[in-house]
Amino acid sequence: MSTDELRGKVKAMMPEVIEDLEKMISIRSCAFPGFPSEPVLEMAKTTEELFRKYGMENARVIEVPGGYPAIYGDIPGPPGAPTVMMYAHYDVQPAPPEQGWTTEPFVPTKQNGRIFGRGSADDKGGIAVHLGTVKALADDCPVNLKLIVEGEEETISHLGDFVYANKEMFQADTFIVADMGNLAPGDPAVTTTLRGHVHAVVEVNTLDHPLHSGEFGGVAPDALVALIKILGTLHHDDGEVAVEGLHSFEWTGGDYPEKTYREVSAVLDGVELIGRGSVGSRLWSKPSITVLGMDVPSVEKGSNVLQPMARARVGMRIAPGSDADKEVEILMKHLEAAAPWGVQVKTWRGKVSNGFEVDQSRPAFTASRDALTEAYGKEAGACGSGGSIPLLDVLKDVAPDAEFVLWGVEDLALSRIHASNESVDPQEVEDMILSQSIFLQKLAGK
Repeated sequence: MSTDELRGKVKAMMPEVIEDLEKMISIRSCAFPGFPSEPVLEMAKTTEELFRKYGMENARVIEVPGGYPAIYGDIPGPPGAPTVMMYAHYDVQPAPPEQGWTTEPFVPTKQNGRIFGRGSADDKGGIAVHLGTVKALADDCPVNLKLIVEGEEETISHLGDFVYANKEMFQADTFIVADMGNLAPGDPAVTTTLRGHVHAVVEVNTLDHPLHSGEFGGVAPDALVALIKILGTLHHDDGEVAVEGLHSFEWTGGDYPEKTYREVSAVLDGVELIGRGSVGSRLWSKPSITVLGMDVPSVEKGSNVLQPMARARVGMRIAPGSDADKEVEILMKHLEAAAPWGVQVKTWRGKVSNGFEVDQSRPAFTASRDALTEAYGKEAGACGSGGSIPLLDVLKDVAPDAEFVLWGVEDLALSRIHASNESVDPQEVEDMILSQSIFLQKLAGK
C-alpha cells in the first residue's frame, strides 16, 4: 500500500479512533495500591474488546501473577516476514484534585484542538496508535504482528516476571514502544535514550523521644533539621547534582531550546533553571535528584518539640548506560556520609531500573526515522527522554538480538503527562498511526 493510500485510510478511521480513545480516558484505571480494582479490570475488558474490534480477533486476557491482567493478540504475516511486538499500557497515574486540574480528569474534554484527560497521552493515546495501526494493516499485514498492553506500568509492574516465565511469547525482531513522544506537536523525533530511575529512603534518628524545643533546643539535635542538612548536600548552589561518582555525559544530539523549555515547564517568572550544560544534557544524559516525600509533622500539626526521627524518600534519574545498582549505592553512601553531629542515619534502597539506549546503527532505527519523515512531511530528528521503562531491559534480556523503536503521542511541549491537565493532540495520534504503518511496511521491504 502506498503512503498516500495509507494516509487516506488512516484519516478516514480517525473519528472512530478518537471516539474509542475518549471511551478509554473515561475509565479510572489507576492500578496504584489503595485504588479500586474495578475500573482497572473494566479497562482490561475494554482493551480486549477494542483489540477484537480493530482486527485482532484472537485477543485474550493474560493473567499476570501478582498483578493486573495484560491483553495480548497477534496477526500472522507472510512466510519469512519479520516479527514485531508492539507495547503500551492501559493503567494511568492518579489525578488528585490538589494537582490543580481545570477539567475533570476522567471526562475527555476538547479544548484548543486537544483532548484533555488522564491517560489521553500516557498511555491510552499509545493504545490508540497501536489499534489504528492494526486496523490500517490487518487485511494485508506485512509482518508477524504481536500486541501486548499491560495494566501496571505506572506502579509496581509484575509483567517482567511473566516475560521471563514465557520467553517464547516475547520473541521478536523488533519491539515498538508507543510510550514516548515528540518534543512538540508536528516535529517528529525518535527517542534514542531513556534515563534510569532509582529510589532510596534515608532515616535520621537523634533522640529517644520528642523534647520540649525551649528547654532542650540549641543543644540536643533535631532530626528534621539534620535531615534537611543532609538533603541540602545533594546539590551545589547552582542546582547541579553534587553526588560524586555518578555516571553522566554530554548530550550530542539535537538540543531542547531553553526558551521553549521554560515556556512549557511552567517555571515561574524570576526562577532560575538549575544545573549545568545544555538543556538536553540536563534532561537526557545527566543524573537529577528529587526529594519525593518526607515523613515529618505537617505545618498544621507541628508542635514546639524537637523531632526524634525524620525520614525522606529520594528519587534519582540516572544517565543511560549506567548501572542502577551501583548508582543507588553511591547515592545511599552520600546520604550516610553527609550526616551532621554524629546523628544516626539509616538508608535502604527502593525500586531501581536501568536506563536504555537504542542502537542507532541498525536498520529499524533508520526505517523508523524515514517513516516519520514520510508521515510528517519534514525531516525527523532524534531526542532523549528523562523517563524510564524498566520492561525494556527485560525484553532485551529475553530477545537480545531484537531492535527497539521508541516513540508515541506524548509531546513534551504540551502533554503534561503525570501532571494536571494531561492532553493529547489528535493530529499526533493520526500522524503516529501513519508513521507506524509506514514503518511496518518498510521493515517488510515494501
